[in-house]
Amino acid sequence: MPVVPDDSDTVATVFADVGSPQVTDGRARFREVFCAVNADHGRDLPDYRPCEESLRVLSPEPSPSGESVSLSDQQPVLHIYSVLGFGADCFAPMLADEDSVLEHLRTLGHAVEMVPIEGLASTELNARVIRDSVMASASDTSDSPVILFGYSKGVADILDALVTYPELTQRVSAVVSLAGAVGGSPLAVDATQWQASLLAKIPGSGCDKSDGGSIDAMLPDVRKDWLANHALPDTVRYYSILAMPEPDKVSKILKITYNKLGKIDVRNDSQIIFTDQIIPGSTVLGFLNADHWAVAIPIARSHPLVAKSMVNHNEFPREVLNEAIVRIIQQDLR
Repeated sequence: MPVVPDDSDTVATVFADVGSPQVTDGRARFREVFCAVNADHGRDLPDYRPCEESLRVLSPEPSPSGESVSLSDQQPVLHIYSVLGFGADCFAPMLADEDSVLEHLRTLGHAVEMVPIEGLASTELNARVIRDSVMASASDTSDSPVILFGYSKGVADILDALVTYPELTQRVSAVVSLAGAVGGSPLAVDATQWQASLLAKIPGSGCDKSDGGSIDAMLPDVRKDWLANHALPDTVRYYSILAMPEPDKVSKILKITYNKLGKIDVRNDSQIIFTDQIIPGSTVLGFLNADHWAVAIPIARSHPLVAKSMVNHNEFPREVLNEAIVRIIQQDLR
């Protein structure tokens, strides 16, 4: 097994070696906002976890600003589009609480939509779906900044959409990567689209095999080549939230892939190495002490028996997390 890098090496890798342009360290202010939201009403929301157990502290982290955090100001009102990742529509019917985060954001006054991407499709196909979803409702909330929230492969789909359809840049103000497959995943190298297509055959599955491009789209060489040959629009703000759990926060079912990726880099979330989760030129908001599923997929809420046996570290304060992200974006837009 490789040697675990110390905190300073981890942070130096993020903020110096990810690529050009360099990323920005936004952890200090995000921690202030996250902790303020958590302290104010985190116990009233699902999966409460203390702030210090949710966000990892990796030195050197900038000192807090000391600025107050207003939880009453919800301006500007945002139009948020959620783009999930690989196989999301396959498992959607099995997850009763999949929209709980979106409902929470709606209670704060925001317009929120789930983009109907195809979980087994290529980035090219899903890029068109994202474009059509945003442009179809453009006139409904024309005064609201549009924010694209991407999880896992959904981030690659979003970036492809921004580059392929320039008209989106006139609407989109910001993109958020949550454990995003920006640089792909080495796990895709040993996978096949045939294996992925089996998800469509699971009883109760909500997906079909689509154009069969999902696995190739997550190959590290494919994603890194795409990034090298496509300039992201500089009129859009980019934010990256990294999943990088401590070993005891990885669910049993994900330990195999966590250890497999650990032979390359122990700093992974069981699906993606942490440096491959970062959008070039983005602001990194935090390191989540949660595995790849825990940050976005509420398996434990819908299937407690499965959670006890295999998905035993799935609880995470997702509503608090997403509210804090939204408040950071509002602050920056103001």
